[in-house]
Amino acid sequence: MIEIAIGAIIVALIFDFVNGFNDSANSVATVIGTRVLKPIHAVTLSAAMNFIGPFIFGVAVATTIAKGIVSPDDITVYMIVGGLAGAIGWSTLCTYFGLPISNSHSLVGGIMGAGIMGLGFEKLVYGGLTKVFAGIVIAPVGGLIFGLLLTGLIITIFANRRPAIVNKTFGRLQIVSSAWFALTHGANDGQKTMGIIVLILFSAGLIPELEMPLWVIFAAATAMGLGTFFGGYKVIKTLGVKITKLKPYQGFAAETGGGVMLAIFATLGIPASTTHAITGTIMGAGSARRKRAVRWKVGRQIVFAWVITIPGSAAMGIGFTYLIHLFV
Repeated sequence: MIEIAIGAIIVALIFDFVNGFNDSANSVATVIGTRVLKPIHAVTLSAAMNFIGPFIFGVAVATTIAKGIVSPDDITVYMIVGGLAGAIGWSTLCTYFGLPISNSHSLVGGIMGAGIMGLGFEKLVYGGLTKVFAGIVIAPVGGLIFGLLLTGLIITIFANRRPAIVNKTFGRLQIVSSAWFALTHGANDGQKTMGIIVLILFSAGLIPELEMPLWVIFAAATAMGLGTFFGGYKVIKTLGVKITKLKPYQGFAAETGGGVMLAIFATLGIPASTTHAITGTIMGAGSARRKRAVRWKVGRQIVFAWVITIPGSAAMGIGFTYLIHLFV
């Protein structure tokens, strides 16, 4: 069983890497789209802040993942591997097509699918899942509102300033806001794999309680940081260029607003989607200038990817868990 647990932990860390790879765009898209930083500089900064995030904001989200999807007393290591395989498969597929889907919800969907396949619907923890689905609604809508309000406030305050001075000022500030968003991204998304690894250790009987060893935090944060560094440039292009062309002050508003939301979610233990948050704030920041500044068609395509993420990853989780059970 120890060998199986080690293999499952490796699979979890691979998912963490894929998560960082796909979500690298979330914290660097605007700073690249506004041409404040070159891609290599942006992803390096983001990777470093992603690593630090989980050490600052605690492990409330990890606890939700470990206890709030499927009953931890009943799930097996084999089911967890099947769920992770479903999450990785779905995330990889969407990254290939340049869709900034929620890796958080891919993970939730994959573990849900594995639990349904192995235990049935009655072993799902609906209280924890309520948090997840609340985050699905709140993150993009709240992001849109935050982005719109912050951008509107900046426009009002700096209305009489020369555009060149405004762009220069917020170009510098955007480096700070990009780092802030990457920090909160690591605090939220970085915890999800930690929760899965602890669940693996508990299911295999290697730890008596669902507690968080320091080495788990370090391993998951490292995998997330490396994935971010080697991030998916297709998704960066989608978020940074295709949705709307941003000015530095809009990028600052989008990143700051999204980071505030993620910090709140991390504190409350809600496994929110950083993709939802930043896409919402980007749309809000773009529409504050004028409604037509946002390419809403691209936004609809992204929303479609969100809607099908949990069912799609759950279906893959069911499929992979079924295959594993055929040979175990």
